[in-house]
Amino acid sequence: MNRRRFGKRTRCDAVVAGVDLRGKAYAITGANAGIGYETARALASRGARVYLLCRHPLRGSLAAERIRRAHPGAWVEVLSLDLASLRSVRACAKRFPERLLEGLIANAGVFGGSYRETEDGFERTVGVCHFGHFALFLGLWERLRAAERPRLVVVSSGSHRSPPRLDFEHFLRPRERYRPLVAYGQAKLCNVLFAAEAQRRFGAEGLTAVSLHPGPLIATDIGRDAWYARLAIALARPFSRSVVQGAATSVYCATAPEVEEHGGGYFRDCAPCLPSSEARDPEVARRLWELSEDLVARPPVLGAPVARAAPSPPA
Repeated sequence: MNRRRFGKRTRCDAVVAGVDLRGKAYAITGANAGIGYETARALASRGARVYLLCRHPLRGSLAAERIRRAHPGAWVEVLSLDLASLRSVRACAKRFPERLLEGLIANAGVFGGSYRETEDGFERTVGVCHFGHFALFLGLWERLRAAERPRLVVVSSGSHRSPPRLDFEHFLRPRERYRPLVAYGQAKLCNVLFAAEAQRRFGAEGLTAVSLHPGPLIATDIGRDAWYARLAIALARPFSRSVVQGAATSVYCATAPEVEEHGGGYFRDCAPCLPSSEARDPEVARRLWELSEDLVARPPVLGAPVARAAPSPPA
């Protein structure tokens, strides 16, 4: 196989140059702006049917129109999805119009600001970044399984390395333990563990699940609610990557055949690399999955603690 080499300055369009994606369907969360938008645009430019899953349908429609203007004939549709509401997630999955889905790209995220809870009582950062995507994957799994070689691509971050361990207490008493940077790091660690465990559980059925780091301090609107995040991005702008560069690894993970050799892995700069030691712990991944199943099925009451995940029995 003649594999092209990509790096940290690769643009997403270069990743799919000459690639034929006609007949394939992809769903991308948070696709109305930033990395999600560029990922959607690149896939649509090569003939894929692309669904923009957006919290604000009007913004999604404007993004879809921009893609159609940039690439006449591009097939782009918008579906309403609020990852901060399990009701919205389930409704989106239920009405998803495709019978087969080649790829789900879990791109959307939030960061910073004061403590807030989702509609279902989760701390907002982990609720949107992890629990919402977890529920969406489960809701779309039958459509993914119907595809010949389905992909789950989870956009994480290098911030997953900052927490030395996954703090399960963060899910149990989120208000008491809330710190914006800590919450974001925990959520991004969940992303890596989620992809790894999805691969372990569904790889035998053809799924390739991976997570990725898009690059340092890409100028997106993920930190729009926190003044310090906006300041950090502004100061780092001369040294950061563009969104078309940040989307390259997402597009690569969704389309490159060789990614199948690294199911459950973590990517950066269009290449596999090692995540943190905690992110590689299969027992932590298993516990997170089981807790997520429980909490998504029985979300916490606002302000009330939820049941503690049982510790693993000694070997």
